[in-house]
Amino acid sequence: MLITNGTIITHDDPNRILTDAALYIEDGVIRDLGPTPHLLTRYPDSERLDARGQLVMPGNICAHTHFYGAYARGMAIPGPAPKDFPEILQRLWWPLDKALDKDAVRMSALVCLVDAVKHGTTTLIDHHASPNFIDGSLDVIADVVDWAGLRAVLCYEVTDRDGEEKMRAGIAENVRFMANNQHPLIAGTFGLHASLTLNDAALRACADARPAGAGFHVHVAEHEADEDDSLRKSGKRVVERLHEYGIWGDKTIAAHCVHVDDSERRLLQETGTWVSHQPRSNMNNGVGALRFDDFMQKGMKVCIGNDGFSNNMWEDWKAAYLLHKVANRDPRKANGADIFQAAVYNNARLAERFFPGTRLGVLAEGAAADIILVDYHPYTPLTDGNLPWHILFGFEASMVTTTICGGVVLMRDRKLLTLDEIEIAREARELAPKVWERYTANAKAALG
Repeated sequence: MLITNGTIITHDDPNRILTDAALYIEDGVIRDLGPTPHLLTRYPDSERLDARGQLVMPGNICAHTHFYGAYARGMAIPGPAPKDFPEILQRLWWPLDKALDKDAVRMSALVCLVDAVKHGTTTLIDHHASPNFIDGSLDVIADVVDWAGLRAVLCYEVTDRDGEEKMRAGIAENVRFMANNQHPLIAGTFGLHASLTLNDAALRACADARPAGAGFHVHVAEHEADEDDSLRKSGKRVVERLHEYGIWGDKTIAAHCVHVDDSERRLLQETGTWVSHQPRSNMNNGVGALRFDDFMQKGMKVCIGNDGFSNNMWEDWKAAYLLHKVANRDPRKANGADIFQAAVYNNARLAERFFPGTRLGVLAEGAAADIILVDYHPYTPLTDGNLPWHILFGFEASMVTTTICGGVVLMRDRKLLTLDEIEIAREARELAPKVWERYTANAKAALG
């Protein structure tokens, strides 16, 4: 396929903007790019997609999300509003994950995938939980990701909060999926919930079960309660405690890290661990703000995720840009270039860790054809230097018109081609009352 008449934003390093440009895709890979007239001459018989002057960009990447949270939208939490993040876990998320059966897991993923295609997010790193449907849960998610045509990294969160049997079932699900997954656009990693719901025996079991070369995906110090719990259990802070079990490394994702101290930050950096930042979620839960500028200035591998919010990743770029200015009372914080570094370059390098030999997040010869078309027509100069600020102040999700992943067109001119949005929403609504009924019973039980 030949995409013509576009303004190509390569996200290469250094980034380039190519006007009246085209790119040629073959076998899911970008094979050529250059001026439109030249490529029309080289590939005269290829299928064509006319960009009509739109921006042609790499698909967005999400470093941390939760498909399973989809059924929380519009759902009422029984009793008084949760006063802090521990209560949000106990009264919203843990009762909800217990309410999910196979059908609800499937539909939760599907509605999030529809959202991702519409918003131009082509790679998602998910963190799943459904303690009453563990065995085979990652296969259910993988099958619908494959159907949607997107790229994903999946794991099951291991926790001991539901007892040893389910803890060991979670371990088995991670190991089984990583060993058996055959989907070319899907990879597996080893999920852990958080230090506060993993005792020493559970951590040792996870460390012993980890397949060779695999990393972990774990929540870290999202709230002070995680640090307090770790100090009570071990006399060590979270990062130090988990380090004893070999959790950290260059294929491990530490999500949030809002309350880590300098010694923990250094340990994460020394081990090459990735840190994912979810600004919309952190604001919603009132947990505080990651020391974004400090981490970036010290060369930390900070990425951007959404924690289950909409898969419009530009919204998390914008939230990060604003959050750190208000949290620090300093408009110089969270420079747009640093947001771009985290969301574009760091997210791409993280995703590549799970797909060896595949170049992601860039439009260049030999890179994966994960591409979006954006109907943005700037009324001021657009350059490689000011692109981050055009995205932060000008881009909207509605501007994504076409989404391509692995060379397959998933949405063209805002029409979904692999997923039936109306039918998926209808099926999800049919399931919702039962899911909400089970959730409400669980949440009322949590109130005591």
